[in-house]
Amino acid sequence: MAALRGEVSWFCCGTAWGPCGSAGGGACGTCRSGNYQHAWPNTSDACLAITRPHACGITGMSRRGCGFRHYTTNLCNGARIGTTIADCGPQTDLFCGERTCCGSACGSNRIIDLTPAAYSVIASLSTGLRPCSVDTV
Repeated sequence: MAALRGEVSWFCCGTAWGPCGSAGGGACGTCRSGNYQHAWPNTSDACLAITRPHACGITGMSRRGCGFRHYTTNLCNGARIGTTIADCGPQTDLFCGERTCCGSACGSNRIIDLTPAAYSVIASLSTGLRPCSVDTV
C-alpha cells in the first residue's frame, strides 16, 4: 500500500479510559480506548459500504482485516505510531472535503480513527483532527 494522506481523528471503544466512557468493542470485538488500535474504512465489504471513502475520491485504500498494523504519522510534528485494526471507520463520506492544516501541512478527508491512547502519542486529544499519512511500514 502506498502511503495515504488525509486526516486522523480519534474515537472511544471498549471499557472506560481517559476521556471515554464505556463503549462497544468495535467491529472486531477487541477494541479498547487504552490500547494502540484504530478503525479502518475498508475492513470488509459491509464496512466499505458504510464508510464510502471512494465518495470523497479516495483510491488505493487496501482491504485490511482485524489485527492488521498500520503506521500513522502526524504531518504537523512528524510523530508516528503503529496501531492495529480493531474497528470499522471513520465514516469518511460524512466528511468529504473537510480539510485540516497546521502551517503548510494539510490533509483532507478522514482516513483513520485512532483510539485516544494512540492519538495522544502523536497529538493532543484537544486537537481532534490532524493531517496525517498512513502506511504499512
